[in-house]
Amino acid sequence: MGYARKVGWVTAGLVIGAGACYCIYRLTRGRKQNKEKMAEGGSGDVADAGDCSGARYNDWSDDDDSNESKSIVWYPPWARIGTEAGTRARARARARATRARRAVQKRASPNSDDTVLSPQELQKVLCLVEMSEKPYILEAALIALGNNAAYAFNRDIIRDLGGLPIVAKILNTRDPIVKEKALIVLNNLSVNAENQRRLKIYMNQVCDDTITSRLNSSVQLAGLRLLTNMTVTNEYQYLLANSISDFFRLFSAGNEETKLQVLKLLLNLAENPAMTRELLRAQVPTSLGSLFNKKEYKEVILKLLIIFENINDNFKWEENEPAQNHFSEGSLFFFLKEFQVCADKVLGIESHHDFQVRVKVGKFVAKLTERMFPKSQE
Repeated sequence: MGYARKVGWVTAGLVIGAGACYCIYRLTRGRKQNKEKMAEGGSGDVADAGDCSGARYNDWSDDDDSNESKSIVWYPPWARIGTEAGTRARARARARATRARRAVQKRASPNSDDTVLSPQELQKVLCLVEMSEKPYILEAALIALGNNAAYAFNRDIIRDLGGLPIVAKILNTRDPIVKEKALIVLNNLSVNAENQRRLKIYMNQVCDDTITSRLNSSVQLAGLRLLTNMTVTNEYQYLLANSISDFFRLFSAGNEETKLQVLKLLLNLAENPAMTRELLRAQVPTSLGSLFNKKEYKEVILKLLIIFENINDNFKWEENEPAQNHFSEGSLFFFLKEFQVCADKVLGIESHHDFQVRVKVGKFVAKLTERMFPKSQE
């Protein structure tokens, strides 16, 4: 009788143990399937586009990361045991993390056939941007958003999904690559009137970051492009009034690409008569005049002359004679007002090798002379 009872207890223990193992297997198997689905672009546990809770996107890690303490990867319970099976389980977990990372990068690839994402997929990518702390994951997700924001129909979708503040928050990062990708996303999204209205609150931050970034850097150029898009209309140009002097400084110090991008921004401002005084009030470097030389790039000279022409057309010199005392020494106003100095600089390139430059210079000098020395005063 005692022997039979022992056999019964042992059998019950084996049944209970087998049931517990089966439960653990089902739990881990379910998690594995969810992660594999997510890596393949499926829904997994985050199929609900409106819920970001429980999505452990920031747990993906590099497959070649030697410092495992910095790479959080979910492992099944038995993987922590120092056995051969545990080693294989850990390897499989890391492989799943690698596939997930590459899946995001595939989504982000401009050459991918699956570049255009559905609203549900866009929501997942936004959740990824909001929750992940891994720079390479953020970079891949932002590239995916930037590609999709290039399509007009997606700009409204991303805004309605709450994407504008999510991406704008990334501007606080110190990682220059991630910040550049965030600026590119916002730049693509800004080609939309409603998006511009909501993005205007970030213009001062973008302006400060652009001016203080490393000269000629990718971050600086991305910031200039975003500000240029935001100033295509006259509605938000006033927000840059206090930074015009800094833009002229960047123009004088930057390379050709930076010069041209700054000129596009200043040209937007110069076409608005309401910004004429702000432009004339801006302090300009003494090196500005030296840009008028035969070695300067043709496009730079032409765009700069167009800006000066627009300012000259929008400002009534004879009507604003009493207000001229409001402009300080070193301002753009005095640069143009000191006609003889300005004329010498401009006339110095009348022998420029490019015919179009010579014609443009001649017209500018003639117009400036007519406005500053009207015939009525002769």
